[in-house]
Amino acid sequence: MTRRSILITGCSSGIGADAARTLHARGWQVFASCRAEADCERLRAEGLRSPRLDYDAPDTIRTALAQVLEATGGTLDAVFNNGAFAIPGAVEDVPREALRAIFETNLFGVHDLTRAVIPVMRAQRHGRIINCSSVLGFVPMKWRGAYVSTKYAMEGLSDVLRLEMAETGIDVVLIEPGPITSRIRENSRQPFETWIDWQGSARKAQYEASLLKRLYRDKDRPDTFELPPAAVTRKLIRALEAPRPRPRYRVTTPTHLMALARRVLTTRALDRIIARG
Repeated sequence: MTRRSILITGCSSGIGADAARTLHARGWQVFASCRAEADCERLRAEGLRSPRLDYDAPDTIRTALAQVLEATGGTLDAVFNNGAFAIPGAVEDVPREALRAIFETNLFGVHDLTRAVIPVMRAQRHGRIINCSSVLGFVPMKWRGAYVSTKYAMEGLSDVLRLEMAETGIDVVLIEPGPITSRIRENSRQPFETWIDWQGSARKAQYEASLLKRLYRDKDRPDTFELPPAAVTRKLIRALEAPRPRPRYRVTTPTHLMALARRVLTTRALDRIIARG
């Protein structure tokens, strides 16, 4: 029996790494891609297939997918678009070039890979396109405007794609995690330093009192309601293996609570709750 195959992006750590290892152990033929070749080499040493794929470099998307299809004989059962990064900062301090950079990775690269796999899945008459969104894909949070905007856009694009793929055998699924143990905070420091002129901001005192302390503090314990990446992998397995997957799988208590709050509260009431943290 042919093993089911999946291409996962953003596998250097966190959600992607856990998903790749768990699905590999579960019998899937996993292609655990990373944007840095050093990370790919580390995963290959573990026995995983790891093509290099950088959402910001279209050539690597084409090359990685070609390697996958060569290994599978031209088929691909699923893709998990997981790779993303954040640029913390107040919206008024985020320059146009920073928004362009984060959209290139978090949305445009995802879109390129998705478009590339659709013909393969259409020809085989089945497939799962699973996009990793966030609780921040449907509710806002201060200091995270750049990231939130990419995830809101991912949600809209995925919803339309789901409707358009309805008669093709291709399922489009969103996974919406809340606080998950990962390196996103550490990985956000370099983009923040590159793009945000916080010292020249009208909000300098607020940066010093809140964002900087959180961004540069080494975590000694999980945040409230934080779950390990395995919690996302469990939902991913459901999305992959259910005969009829749901359009959305929510992960963590805050995600479920915010989804409920968004349905039953006015915008102003929800704003007050979010503002309290």
